[in-house]
Formats: sequence, C-alpha cells, structure tokens
Amino acid sequence: MTQRNHLILSIAAACFLIIFIIEEFAPANVVGAYGYVLPILLVATLRSRTLMLVTVLACVVATYSGLLQPTKPGRFQAAVINRSVVAGVLLLVAYLGMSWEERKAREEDARAALARETENLLKANAQLVEAKDQLNRSERLAAVGQLVASVAHEVGTPLHSIAWHVQALAEEPTLTPEMRRQVTVIDEQLTRVVRIIQDLLSSTRPRQPQPSWLPVEDVISPAAVLMEPAFHAKEISFTIEIPAQLPRIWADGEKMHQVLVNVLANALAATPSHGAVKISAEAREASSDELERGRRVADAMSPFVVMILVQDTGCGIPETDAQKVFEPFFTTKAVGKGTGLGLFLSRETVMAHGGSLVLSSEIGRGTTVTIVLPGLQTEPVHAEERA
Repeated sequence: MTQRNHLILSIAAACFLIIFIIEEFAPANVVGAYGYVLPILLVATLRSRTLMLVTVLACVVATYSGLLQPTKPGRFQAAVINRSVVAGVLLLVAYLGMSWEERKAREEDARAALARETENLLKANAQLVEAKDQLNRSERLAAVGQLVASVAHEVGTPLHSIAWHVQALAEEPTLTPEMRRQVTVIDEQLTRVVRIIQDLLSSTRPRQPQPSWLPVEDVISPAAVLMEPAFHAKEISFTIEIPAQLPRIWADGEKMHQVLVNVLANALAATPSHGAVKISAEAREASSDELERGRRVADAMSPFVVMILVQDTGCGIPETDAQKVFEPFFTTKAVGKGTGLGLFLSRETVMAHGGSLVLSSEIGRGTTVTIVLPGLQTEPVHAEERA
C-alpha cells in the first residue's frame, strides 16, 4: 500500500474515532452519527471493496451502539428508527461513493489504454517511415552500383597507366629521399583508389570491415599526412592533438583511412584561407547504448569509447541541410564538385565498426564531425583523462 493510501486510512480512522467519542457523550443527538459519512467517502477514494465493506460495517455498528446508552422512557423506538435512517444513508453513500470511484477507475483505465494504443500507432508509423527510408536507400544504393559499374571500366585504364609510370619513376636513381617518399605516398593512394572502386562496385553488398585493436595514432596519422599538404597549400592551419595513453580503438585501418580522408576533404573544402582545422582524440566512459552496440562486434571492448573530432572554422551548414547530410546523393557542393556519397558511406562504415558518426555545425563558426569507436583500455585511465 502506498504512502498516500496509508495517510487516507489514518485520516479516516481519526474521523471515525472523533465521531464515535462525540456519540458516546451525546447519544441522544443522532445528527452526530451522520459524520460517519466522512470516513466512508475517504475510504471510497482507495477503490477497495474490502476496505469499504469493513468501514461501512464499523460505521453501522458504531451508529447502533448509541442505542446501548440510557434513553428517556418511550424514546427507544424513535432512537431505533432514527439510527436506522442514518445506517441507510451510510449504506447509500458507500454505494454511490464506490460506484463513482469505480467509474473513475474505468475511465482512467480507458484513457491509459487509449494512450498505449496511440503510442503503438505512433511507433508503427515511425517503423513505417523507417522502412520507407530504407527502401529509398536501397534504391539509391542500387543506382550507385549501376553508376560505379559503368564508370569503373573507364577509370581503370588511366589508373593502370598512372601506376606504371609511378613504378617507373620510383626506379629512377636520381630521386632524393623526399621525392621517393612522395612517390611512395602516390603509389599507396593509387592502391587505395583501386580498393575503393572495388568496394563501390559491390556497394549494395559492401565489404565488411575487418577491424582489430589499433593505436589511435596509427589510424589518424596516415590520413593526416596525406591531407596536410593540401591544407598548407590553401594556407589553412592544420593541427593534430592525440593525447598519450589513449585506449586502442576497434578499427579497420583501410576503412577508417577512407572515412578520415573524406571528413578532412570536406573540412578543406568548407574552410577559407587562413582558417583552421584541428583533428583531435579523447577517451570517455561509454554510455549503455554505446557499450551494447560496441560489444556486438568487439567482445573485448572496455567500458570506454574513443572520440575522434575533426573541427573546422568554415562557413558551417544550415540546420535544414545538416539533417540531410547523411542521405545518399545529398551534397551542398556545386555541381561536379561532389557526389553526395562521402558522409553517407562514412557513417555506414563507422556504424559497421560498432561506433557512430555525428555532425554539428553553426553558420559562420564552423563544423565539427565526431567519430566514436569502441575502445580497449590497456593501461589505467587517470581521472583527468576521463573528464
């Protein structure tokens, strides 16, 4: 029984005792017995027939107990009649009170059932909308497959020619160490282009990531090294902040390289000269949803996640567009400057790792893309690192 019900019962019992005491001192005044209506109405609000039955019996017995007191000669019969009328009123009040409260209870149950049905309908409607979105996405992905299949053949021939020339250039004895490093980067990126095309060719059934526990720096550095010259050429400040002793992250290096390059390329395009782009990483405790999502794909996951943030001081994205940036083929770039698939495919990749990718933006102040991945803590995390 709840605290409220205990309080109501206590008040009803106190009223009953007060009226009973009054009746003992003034048995001839039957008006006091009508006061038993109050505890009956109080008990009715508890909506318990058992409690009501006990209360009514107690009140009726207490009403007739006044007959045990001495009365004037010839008044006993009148006292019996009067107290019978009181008992009848008490029974009527108890019946009406319980009927009213039970009716209220039925109405409340009906409203609750209606609310549940409304909630179920809203959920069903949301599922229908989600199913429709998934269908639209499947249709768009099918279009992607057809588009890439037609383009891949045309792209393949010049790529092979470029690769042959790069290999020939690498064999030149006059290359300096710096030039040789640049040629190596070009060769690696050509290989990545071929793999990306192969993945896009099977975009309706993309290659699943093959992640392992990698240091955060090993995931961020290759993409940062690749994109750094482009930022410098545009006179954009490019900084990297990776704290020591971060947990390892559950990542496919090749896949996450594509994600980071895409996000950095978007930051490069949105940031004007003399702007700033920063890529940083930090660890925090995982929420219950993040922990459940991460452990579906990474059994050894610690109760931590690692966040990789790419922040720019670019033009920002309008709120209406920010809600659509993860839709296939949606882009804010000029015609011919983007396909609208980068962020869509990037988020799909991160979600396949058991993580999440979100974007926040403010017009005129810039955009922040946050990538969250499962973490594996191999060393103790200090309090300041958790903050």
